[in-house]
Amino acid sequence: MIKSTFSTKLSSPKVDFALLLLRLAAGGLMITHGLPKLQMILSGEIQFGDPIGIGTNLSLYLTVFAEFFCAILIILGLATRLASIPLIICMVVAVFVVHAADPIGVKELGLFYLASYVALLFSGAGKFSVDEYLKK
Repeated sequence: MIKSTFSTKLSSPKVDFALLLLRLAAGGLMITHGLPKLQMILSGEIQFGDPIGIGTNLSLYLTVFAEFFCAILIILGLATRLASIPLIICMVVAVFVVHAADPIGVKELGLFYLASYVALLFSGAGKFSVDEYLKK
């Protein structure tokens, strides 16, 4: 028991399960941020910031693309590495531009998402994913 608790060897099934849990959590929770923004677009009542100077509408569209559509891809494990890139960019802007002057307590969720998406960029989706299914 103690040996397995402190083991540094990776077990593929355990790693694949951990990646599935990470994808479900990071993607599923991000959708809760993207859905209200998508509804804002659909309603036509756009009130959104322009943190990097590309225009309010484009900022909102790119954020919705990342937070809603890329999050769905992450959950499915479809094009996971590619889908993580817009989410990484979105979190970098949120944490280091929009909330730059805020205390760490305001930034911590964005930093956690950022770390999760960087991990998925490096690791890929794992065995329990559409990416793996399409590989066969």
